[in-house]
Amino acid sequence: MRKTRFKIAKMDCPSEERLIRMRLEGVEGIRYLSFDIAAREMTAYHENQSAVLLAALDTLDFGSSIAADEAADSLPPEAAGRDEENLQERGLLYRVLAVNFVFFLLECGVGLLAGSMGLLADSLDMLADSFVYLLALLAVGAGALAKKRVALAAGVFQFGLAFVGLSETLYRFFGWEMLPDFRLMIAVSLLALCANAWCLHILNRSRSRESHIRASMIFTSNDIIINLGVVAAGILTWMSASRYPDLVVGAAVFVLVCAGAWRIVRLAKG
Repeated sequence: MRKTRFKIAKMDCPSEERLIRMRLEGVEGIRYLSFDIAAREMTAYHENQSAVLLAALDTLDFGSSIAADEAADSLPPEAAGRDEENLQERGLLYRVLAVNFVFFLLECGVGLLAGSMGLLADSLDMLADSFVYLLALLAVGAGALAKKRVALAAGVFQFGLAFVGLSETLYRFFGWEMLPDFRLMIAVSLLALCANAWCLHILNRSRSRESHIRASMIFTSNDIIINLGVVAAGILTWMSASRYPDLVVGAAVFVLVCAGAWRIVRLAKG
């Protein structure tokens, strides 16, 4: 058995970890994977050539490289008791996923009512988070082909929504004069901020040592930053009486969602 440590330059949140796990699921000989999101590293215990794993990682275009490769006599202690930890992890992720999906519906509805692209983009970011976790949670026990089909459907749907959002944002840059309702923008974004803070709190209280749970804190922290961006756009809209702060924030978030959807589609097709 070999122990290989990979540097993965573009792995900075749990969605990339999930995509990597799904990509390597069909590679034979892998005994255990551990992730350090903060250091952008993955350690693999496996019984095949390190080059085989690197070739699989290269299809994701995450900037992967081998940092260390050595013989291993046994799996690490944390590899034991994974079934019980998985049950606890799934419970936490289901709660976070439920909050994400509820606020997707809320922000999407209020975003349409308020005419705010920032809120609509934030809602789609919530939906994108939900998609990534659903792929992992619902596909447990399914075959690799079934998982790829689910991933492809989710990625295409997410990409389509983001493309429509970007198109509408561009239209509003040049052909829309009405200001978004900054009061609704600020109020709903603050509610979403509280929801993400609650998710961060329950993840922080978790006793799970699984890297995915720890990394989920980073993911949720990024969502909080986006919430603050929409709040800032609402305040700037109020102060400047301009629609552009909302459109800039909306366009930036839509681009991020498009990038995530493209990675999911590439994973499914690969």
